[in-house]
Amino acid sequence: MLLKLFLAFTLIPVVEIYLLIKIGGHLGAFNTVALVVATGFAGAYLARLQGMQTMLRVRSSLQQGVMPAEEMLDAMLIFTAGIVLLTPGFITDALGLLLLIPETRLLFKRYLRKKLDTWMEEQNVRIDRFP
Repeated sequence: MLLKLFLAFTLIPVVEIYLLIKIGGHLGAFNTVALVVATGFAGAYLARLQGMQTMLRVRSSLQQGVMPAEEMLDAMLIFTAGIVLLTPGFITDALGLLLLIPETRLLFKRYLRKKLDTWMEEQNVRIDRFP
């Protein structure tokens, strides 16, 4: 786990900086910064819009007495997308935007559900219900 965190916090920023320099060499510094800022604004808008829609679905499910498990996974992925979009760079922006597209988010949700099921079967995760 430590190795994965180390790679995530060192390798990703190095690749992002490399891409920013390369793209900045082709587009120019101002255009590159403007592109990163524009993708950040677009992502923030989409995250806010989809987050509000998800919260409305959560509220509707709760009012009907249904556990909003799918909606909560959606909310978690949208929140993650918002955080990733705050990080300047093209790879993180692409990942954030992929998490905001409902069709690709469904793929991430399926993977996450399988991972959670595996963890629960291996008893790495324990879920307690309170009365």
